[in-house]
Amino acid sequence: MAISKEERKVLLKAQQGELDAVKMYNALAKTVTEEKDAEIFRQLAAEEGRHAAVFKAMTGEVLKPKSTKAILLPSLYRVIGRKKLYPMIAKGEYDAEKKYISVAARFSEVESVKNDEHRHGDMIMSLL
Repeated sequence: MAISKEERKVLLKAQQGELDAVKMYNALAKTVTEEKDAEIFRQLAAEEGRHAAVFKAMTGEVLKPKSTKAILLPSLYRVIGRKKLYPMIAKGEYDAEKKYISVAARFSEVESVKNDEHRHGDMIMSLL
């Protein structure tokens, strides 16, 4: 199935976001003080890695994760704490779900990724 220019743009942005999330969740897992939180963040990192692979298979591009969120979020954790930070992270997951709607309708492999993003938001909120 041919991918339009606009769809490719969405898929590449999604791929980058998933790669960045892997790095971010692994960094958070090393930072948080609660072991259950660390376990969930490691699980999320693994799932985001699988998502990145789905998008890579679609785009054919090899992207590198960016460190911005991996540096920023552990610092925010230390400054504002989990009760303020976790809802922000969950919102990012819910926002990703919404962004994937446009391509999930045409690409079935994105549908499960979209659904995972909602579940990720719920998992993070369940830690509070």
